[in-house]
Amino acid sequence: MVRQPDAKRTLPRVTQDSKSKNENARRDRILTRDVVLVMTAALCYMSSNMIGTPLMPGYAGELGATGTVMGVVSGMMSIVSLFCRPIAGNLSDRVSKRLIVGIGSVLYLASSIWYAFATSPGPLIAARMVNGVAFACCSVCLATWMAMLLPIRHMGAGMGIYGTVNALAMAIGPAIGIEIRQLVGYRATFPLSAVLAVVMVAAVLLVRNGGAPPNRTNSTVAATDDPQRSRSLPRRVLGAVIEPHVLPLAMAFMLFVTPYYATQSFLVEYADARGFNVTVSLFFPIYAVALLVLRVTLRDLFDRKSFRFFFVACSICMLLALLGLDVMPNNWILAASAILTACGYGIMSSATQSQAVIIAGREHAGIANSTYYVGIDLGMTLGSLLGGFLYGNVGITWFYPIFMLSMPLAWVIYIASAHIIHPAHTR
Repeated sequence: MVRQPDAKRTLPRVTQDSKSKNENARRDRILTRDVVLVMTAALCYMSSNMIGTPLMPGYAGELGATGTVMGVVSGMMSIVSLFCRPIAGNLSDRVSKRLIVGIGSVLYLASSIWYAFATSPGPLIAARMVNGVAFACCSVCLATWMAMLLPIRHMGAGMGIYGTVNALAMAIGPAIGIEIRQLVGYRATFPLSAVLAVVMVAAVLLVRNGGAPPNRTNSTVAATDDPQRSRSLPRRVLGAVIEPHVLPLAMAFMLFVTPYYATQSFLVEYADARGFNVTVSLFFPIYAVALLVLRVTLRDLFDRKSFRFFFVACSICMLLALLGLDVMPNNWILAASAILTACGYGIMSSATQSQAVIIAGREHAGIANSTYYVGIDLGMTLGSLLGGFLYGNVGITWFYPIFMLSMPLAWVIYIASAHIIHPAHTR
């Protein structure tokens, strides 16, 4: 007699297979609970930071600053962040991300209160310096934390979403700041930044994975899924704070950041000086909506298209956006320029950050992100200082024509370093 299979014996195997599939599906998800909380923290920190960005030149002017000093006030945060961010990036690969982000949150709270009580450009510059340290701590560590939480096969899409959250905050923050300042004045606007800093602390404390540094030996294979990659991409980190492979990428992106940050800081003053009859505050929400639509439309394109594709398309869009801002006869051109800026700077931000992590490897995501943010810091600094100089010392009609030169310069850097930006394993 043939013995019938025992259903009770086969059931555990089926159950085990089902559990295994569910576990694999869970690990392959992008938007987990911790990822959403980290992105919430990122949205709050960047919004808090950017609420004051378009207000700094005007606020400094109200406190007695000249055009050049207005640029210094606006750019001081970036200058300090430029020196602090590599240190934060190195620390983010060695200590808990929660600790560093917590310190940054407290500093954000302090700088926001300091802004509200500043009585001259001097204290305002000091508060911007504190803000710069906070910006360095939060930007690198949150990006590194995010990279740790993502499955490597979805790194491009995941970091693209993270980049979009940051870009949306960089658009929403200035729009809110401009509108509130018109209603209640400069000083009463900055407490809102403090509120967002408190929300950021709450989100960080709720993350289950505290962002402890991974085991470097084990993470190398897990992060790359390609043993050959670790042998083909030697780790030559300059002073343990800069990733040389990512540096050309960061310098090319810097030239996208420079005109964008000059626009973010001086668009209100520029439109007034040119006598344009436009609603300046519309620029930032239109940019935000356009970027959100682009992210939903493109979705997984960051994992399927090469970085070269994005560089070409984004540089063309950025050049057209700057041309539109130069003429800007009405709100329609303003809106078109905002949409083109989203297609240019906004998409390029996501593409560059994901490419930086891919080039360096997830086990070096902290240094990769700090190097990527060096490009942002330099671009923000140049945008502020050059914008202030042009606004105060050069004819205002030359403001955007000079910034248009950034795109040809970006192409020079890209062509000269394409073999580094596009290593063999990412082609």
